[in-house]
Amino acid sequence: MRETSMEPIICLKDVIGEIARGNEEQRAFLNIGTGRIVTFSRDSLDAAELGSAVRAGEEAMVREAGVALNSGDYRELPDQFDIDDCSIMRRFCQTVENDELRRGLLRSIQGRGASMRIRSTVEAFGVAEAWSAFRDKALRAIAIDWLEKQEISYAGE
Repeated sequence: MRETSMEPIICLKDVIGEIARGNEEQRAFLNIGTGRIVTFSRDSLDAAELGSAVRAGEEAMVREAGVALNSGDYRELPDQFDIDDCSIMRRFCQTVENDELRRGLLRSIQGRGASMRIRSTVEAFGVAEAWSAFRDKALRAIAIDWLEKQEISYAGE
């Protein structure tokens, strides 16, 4: 009798949510054996990579970060460096039919701080829901593409 391993089916919503939360100070990993998503600070990951001394109480987190970095059981989720938010914003702006609004949105995404500016601009022009739906759809496509490239089974919305 041959044993078969049952890989967990990953919840697409969880992957999308983690990708959406991404920031410069943390990196998220998916444990493909358990389906659990874990997030580590860059400091914990650096300490694990370099074997640096850590503060009391951080040993377990650094140890787990080391496992995530060095084990085939973990895959790093796309982070803000993998996701081109400016491109998503630009594509959204191009969908806006009102010329004045489109120009205002395009101006708001120029330079540093574009993410914060577009949020206030979409609020001011009353298109925050449309922007949110557009961004959610884009992040969903990124998550699905990543899961499929990793050959990871997923389910859900």
